[in-house]
Amino acid sequence: MTAPTPPFLTIAEAAGLIAARKLGPVELTRALLARIAAIDPALNAFITVTERPALAAARAADRALAAGTRHKLLGIPLAFKDIYDTAGIRTTAQSKLLADNIPTRDAETVHRLRAAGAVMLGKLTTHEFAIGGPAFDLPWPPARNPWDTRRFTGGSSSGSGAAVAAGLALGALGSDTAGSIRLPAAYCGIAGLKPTAGLVSRRGVIPLAPSLDTAGPMAWTAEDCAILLDTMAGYDPADPASVAGPRVSYAQGLAAPIKGLRVGVLRRFFERDAPVAPETQRMMADALRVLRDLGCRVEDAEPPPLIDFNAVGRVIISAEAYALHEGRLKTRLADYSRAFRVRVLGGALISAADYLAAQRHRTDLIASMAGLFRHFDVLVAAPTAGPAPLLAEQRPDDGFARPIATTVANVAAVPSLVVCGGFSAGGLPLGIEFLGPAWGDATVLRVGHQFEQAAGTRSRRPEM
Repeated sequence: MTAPTPPFLTIAEAAGLIAARKLGPVELTRALLARIAAIDPALNAFITVTERPALAAARAADRALAAGTRHKLLGIPLAFKDIYDTAGIRTTAQSKLLADNIPTRDAETVHRLRAAGAVMLGKLTTHEFAIGGPAFDLPWPPARNPWDTRRFTGGSSSGSGAAVAAGLALGALGSDTAGSIRLPAAYCGIAGLKPTAGLVSRRGVIPLAPSLDTAGPMAWTAEDCAILLDTMAGYDPADPASVAGPRVSYAQGLAAPIKGLRVGVLRRFFERDAPVAPETQRMMADALRVLRDLGCRVEDAEPPPLIDFNAVGRVIISAEAYALHEGRLKTRLADYSRAFRVRVLGGALISAADYLAAQRHRTDLIASMAGLFRHFDVLVAAPTAGPAPLLAEQRPDDGFARPIATTVANVAAVPSLVVCGGFSAGGLPLGIEFLGPAWGDATVLRVGHQFEQAAGTRSRRPEM
């Protein structure tokens, strides 16, 4: 096999080459900017490309490297979902309402990554305010899937999934309220982590439903997600939801053996509650064999019904999203996309009693999942029914019309990682999801990393 070219390096590979002075940050950044210019018109992954600031940051990384600075993210080109505040660079949330919004300071996660020497390539397409679904009535078009540009990327971190898969950025930031990191990871064939609630600061990230919102990394591999998380994670006293979690290196723990880990299969979700396509069933069966070959003890687990998690999640998201937007919905309704209006306006009909009942039932579901983790170290599920559907077939009421498996981790407040589990007969990626107990982020990353290596899914890229 030939060595990967700069746009297709992993973060870990690029960091090693930069540290060995075999690749310069400026050279790497120029290669990615050239690929964005050539490929992104077909993908719409970027809303804003920050070419001059990116090259300036790359030159600064080069100087830091010459001065002896070492960090795995030094000179690594990244891009951020356009709900992350970036000082002096517009943050639109893919909405007319924020088309001219220029923050004065970085989101805390952006600040930490840039302080480590990462290079910001630009801001990435999202669904409007991270909920609207793919919409064609906004100033920017929806992102398209690099495996087949007729197809959906998943959302709402749509540009993040497309950019990483297509080699337009080595890593990206997304947000996840009901699967918005993990659905694009599944459909675009990359890795995406929804961390434990409170592990990663949300300060400076435009909220959707604060009870469920999380911020997390997206990259080509679980290892790259761990490298990003090492810098992103940590207590932020200015974020009321931030928690002082365990102080560990997520990247350094990836190689620890997983032999003997107890893996619970959430079979009822993908066979009974929301049956998946036959090729996804086959992928899951193959994946479970890989885990057994790695020495894991694989058994079925019996969670509460998927519809319970979805009902709780939909009520909370609808109520909180409507509350956040009520004032502007009353005065600027027509400036929102139709998809956003369909998904959020129903929140006006949710009573305080309904909302509190959902929060109480969420407590019960958290306890039920914690009970499962007394018997299992990791749970495994199928995040999607099949490969990416056609973009034109996406419904504004999606999420209400059918249960979504990824909602479980948000409602249960546990970490969840999606990696590529295999491919459909048509060559489209199929995702697999690993869930861990609260603060078990290191474990799901370790299992995901070793699964990727054993399954061999990381050598195949989309052909643009």
